[in-house]
Amino acid sequence: MKRLILLFFIACSFTLAQQTVEKFTDAQKDTAEYQMKQVTVSATRYAEQVLEIPYAVSIIQSQQLKNLRGYGLDEALNSVPGVLAQSRAGNQDVRIVIRGFGARGAGDRSNSGTSRGIRVMIDGIPETEPDGRTSFDQIDLSIADHIEVIRSNASAVWGNASGGVINLSTIPSGDESELSLRTMVGSFGYNDIQIKTNSNFLNGKIFSSLSNSNIDGWRKHSSSFRTLFNLGFVSDLNDVTKLGVFISGTSNTFHIPGPLTQKQFDADPAQSNTTYEQRDERRFNRLGKIGVTLNHEFDNSNGISGMLFVNPKYLQRSERGTYRDFTRYHVGGNIIFNNTTSISSTTVNKLIIGTDEAYQDGAILFYSLSPTNGRGSDLKADKREGANTFGAFIQDEILFNEKFSVIAGARYDNVSYNYEDFMAPQFGVQKKSFERITPKAGITYRITPTNSLYANLGGGIEVPAGNETDPAGTYGQDLVYLINPLLDPIISTTYEVGSKNISVLDKNNFMKLITYYLALYYIDVRNDIIPYRGGRFYFTAGKTRRLGAELNGSIQFAHGILFNAAFTLLDNKYQDYLVDSVHYGKAGSFADYKNNKVAGVPDFFYNIGVTATPSEFNGIFISLGINGIGKYFVDDANTLSVPAFNVVNATIGLNKPVKIIGDLTVRGFVAVNNLFDLKYAASAFVNPDIVNGEAVYLEPGMPRNVVVSLSFSY
Repeated sequence: MKRLILLFFIACSFTLAQQTVEKFTDAQKDTAEYQMKQVTVSATRYAEQVLEIPYAVSIIQSQQLKNLRGYGLDEALNSVPGVLAQSRAGNQDVRIVIRGFGARGAGDRSNSGTSRGIRVMIDGIPETEPDGRTSFDQIDLSIADHIEVIRSNASAVWGNASGGVINLSTIPSGDESELSLRTMVGSFGYNDIQIKTNSNFLNGKIFSSLSNSNIDGWRKHSSSFRTLFNLGFVSDLNDVTKLGVFISGTSNTFHIPGPLTQKQFDADPAQSNTTYEQRDERRFNRLGKIGVTLNHEFDNSNGISGMLFVNPKYLQRSERGTYRDFTRYHVGGNIIFNNTTSISSTTVNKLIIGTDEAYQDGAILFYSLSPTNGRGSDLKADKREGANTFGAFIQDEILFNEKFSVIAGARYDNVSYNYEDFMAPQFGVQKKSFERITPKAGITYRITPTNSLYANLGGGIEVPAGNETDPAGTYGQDLVYLINPLLDPIISTTYEVGSKNISVLDKNNFMKLITYYLALYYIDVRNDIIPYRGGRFYFTAGKTRRLGAELNGSIQFAHGILFNAAFTLLDNKYQDYLVDSVHYGKAGSFADYKNNKVAGVPDFFYNIGVTATPSEFNGIFISLGINGIGKYFVDDANTLSVPAFNVVNATIGLNKPVKIIGDLTVRGFVAVNNLFDLKYAASAFVNPDIVNGEAVYLEPGMPRNVVVSLSFSY
């Protein structure tokens, strides 16, 4: 870490190049211009057009985010193929799976409020911790101008736990100053108020927001309360140097209703798990973050960029009969050198070399629960769990005639753990490191300026997360202490081909704009980490195979009709998986799960939406959407399943601000989610507990609920 900080100040370096997006005016014109000019910084770590990137990329536009409640990422990610996003209790606690990565991030042991295997960032600054876990305390869709989603494995440029990449940009895309007040109310005691402002300032812009969100919860013991603050400043210090400063803080409390058995779900899905309620299982998290980015161009060919961040955390929770107190600090940064060289009049070479480092450590105290489920007087554990991730990568891209490009690169990663128990000093500091070199190669061919074909081959690495390396001492025969030696990193190889198309048609045509994005992939996975007993323990499957097809697209018709759809087909199976069934009470025998379906991942899910904004309606829009998920198994033996479901949502509102007086405008919407009041399971524990012969695994989805929003801008 010291070498990274030193290089940062010596080089005055910076992070990721940001993008500028045209402000929306007319619906058809905006969509076309946005799609044609949109670039992404997440896949290749420098700005590049979507059509040129040999990866599966989705951009969620600001217009799509304005008419959402915005409490959880699932509301936006449901429209992205290949991304399974499931709200576990109707708040920000979301389970995210991208092409099978992150499937185990649901269960009991330290999994509530977190995901894993997927890298999540805000303005290029990681929310994901060094061990690959991500909490969503500081993520609210209302702060995002747009969201970039990389569905291809990005480990070769982003390192550990990058089976997919989600980057929220909070930088306003427009150039106009604005002050806005947004209020929302809804079913089950939901209310949200946000003040947001942005203004041009010192050759750049300054922007901030303050919001307070509360919900009583539709299930018993599922209330949530969050206050979130964001402040950002970006500026061109001169013609060749750009500065970014990002500050955020949150106080977030949410109660966990827990999973139900099938009988409980059938009788009353609004009830809570009795044990969870009796122990008042909850999370109370307070976090802050300061990030600084700097980008300097030495000349037309060479530049350097970098980022530093500090992320202190104070986390308290009631979990499995103990009161847990975490004080952590998460620090890190990166440095990237880039070179662009014209080899000839038709050939350009782009080279980037970079390094990332992040470290997290801090005190961990476990106490008994008091009679009121607060902190008791009996100290159960006093330890620390340090995690450091270091990576260095190189990537080279050659572009020929602006039609054909080739990318090749590799990355070295070292993720290390340092664990210490102060109540058992005889064990000392226990250490474990995971190392891996990950390659990546890709090609893109632009058939036309609006259509491209691509293929890529890439490796991936995902090390066991902190709670997976620290085994629970349940059995008297356990001789392992602090670090589990049985877990190896997940190693994957992805083979992918795809096509992207953006066609802007003649203005007199019935159809104005057609886009589609197609991706086909095969992923070979070794050492897939599997949760057991709802996430209390972890072991590995020898080999897993994932096949998938993803298609999404949209058609803009005349008269303000927009149709969009996203479809995902999957076939994920265990290919080599023998389980020592001591875990199942059958010592000396094995369970063979070869050719079984991978738990926690459906074979099919989709999202279809239609929005009508006729010119005769003066900015009023009506949208109807349906989100569906197929049946999937939640245990490796494939005996427990979650039924398929299809949920319909509807929204009506103002697509354009309406002037009230002077420069004061108003816009708003009314949304009805789960329009037909379907009873369904939104999420589930993987390999759950069996209590009195019944599996405890179903997390019910929200019934019909209404949200009303009004936004005033000046």
